[in-house]
Amino acid sequence: MANPNILSQRYTTDVVNEIFSEKGKIIAERELWIAVMKAQREIGLDIPQKEIERYEKAKEKIDLEKIKEIERKTKHDIKAKIEAYVEAAGADEHIHKGMTSRDLSDNVEQMQIRKASRVIFGKYISVLRHMLEKADKYQGIVLTARTHHQPAQPTLLGRRMAMWAEELHQHMVDFERFLDNYPLRGIKGPVGTQFDMLTLLGSGKKVDELERKVAKQLGFTKILDSTGQIYPRSLDYSVLSKLSLLGSACENFAKGIRLMAGYELVTEGFNKGQVGSSAMPHKMNTRSSERICAFAELLKMYADGASRISGDQWEEGDVSCSVVRRVIVPDSFYAADGICETTLTVLNNMGAYGKMIEKEIERYSPFLATTEILTIAVKAGIGRERAHAIIKKHAIAAALDMKEGKPPNLAHRLGEDQEFKKVGISMDKIEVVLKERKVGNAEKQINAVKSKTKEMLKRYKKEALYEPTDIL
Repeated sequence: MANPNILSQRYTTDVVNEIFSEKGKIIAERELWIAVMKAQREIGLDIPQKEIERYEKAKEKIDLEKIKEIERKTKHDIKAKIEAYVEAAGADEHIHKGMTSRDLSDNVEQMQIRKASRVIFGKYISVLRHMLEKADKYQGIVLTARTHHQPAQPTLLGRRMAMWAEELHQHMVDFERFLDNYPLRGIKGPVGTQFDMLTLLGSGKKVDELERKVAKQLGFTKILDSTGQIYPRSLDYSVLSKLSLLGSACENFAKGIRLMAGYELVTEGFNKGQVGSSAMPHKMNTRSSERICAFAELLKMYADGASRISGDQWEEGDVSCSVVRRVIVPDSFYAADGICETTLTVLNNMGAYGKMIEKEIERYSPFLATTEILTIAVKAGIGRERAHAIIKKHAIAAALDMKEGKPPNLAHRLGEDQEFKKVGISMDKIEVVLKERKVGNAEKQINAVKSKTKEMLKRYKKEALYEPTDIL
């Protein structure tokens, strides 16, 4: 008994599963054959319309056992599918004329990739919308920003959401452009010269017309001119790399949730009846955010796998890449689908704990204001490096006091510093700085991200409304 694909079974929605299912692939193959027959008939090949109609009616009449039975005899999967389709249609043998196996398999795989990519792109539109809504919702919450995981300066929780949204949008713009220009291999024959189709149709003009008609029926606007038996596997590398880049924005978001949840600042949501640990009943683990990170790591692995077969084809082509591609291509889309569904779930269920965020701000406020105090000291006439040294001395001493359970007294220390006193920097002045909690251009930056993403969300209104299915 074959082992099931855990990504497909556990994390992927029906729409993506259908694209890469055995039945879904066979339907795509039959759609390609029908498109080629229609184009050949329009160009002048003698294929009766009623024969094409028979094939169209039998498109979803699929007998998987019959196909396997024929393949066991022929030892050729495409030959088995041709015979089974002819028999199912009860039609004359008009499919696959002038074609080789790769005319079918490579074009169909590109059809699957393009179709699945459009689904994933649409879901990322929804992820972007949800992130921006959270940026709006949390625009008024002042948060301790961290660099190197150390308290740095105040920021807004909404700005942190906008930071992740902007990263996602940047890669979405690139992905959209790539999909709009994603080229079909086309009907190129065994070595790419189109010799068989040229012999069948009689002229290069007709062959070009055939390819254009087929591409149009399949929804492609671009066709490769001079590819070999297979299309360049660097195209796979490009697609999977872009899926990985999109996943990176979600991973940054998920890691942010995990870290903030560890300080009890936010929650990713914890449903009634959910169990965080079989041993520790109190735990409310960020299991969905952890899953997002795992999906992102898988996508990086698959992109790396695609890099290994990119540029590795001999002459006009070989199939040394087939084993790798059978794994990484569908699994990349399963993982991408899973990361979208899980990210949307977390975005829908997450919440902020305002009192805990305020408590953290109060704890670190003297330290968060040190860069502003440095600027005040420089403006007052103290040399920049000297001012830095003074603040550093007192800040480290106050931090060590705090770690020992003593109240941080940084404002008092700085206010009593003789060099600060000489230039008029009093404790009262420092206390005012601490209370202000300035966040720079954080609010302006949130609005800038909302502005730059508005056009894309407007063009994909339907996709933006998508909501996730229930996840395990």
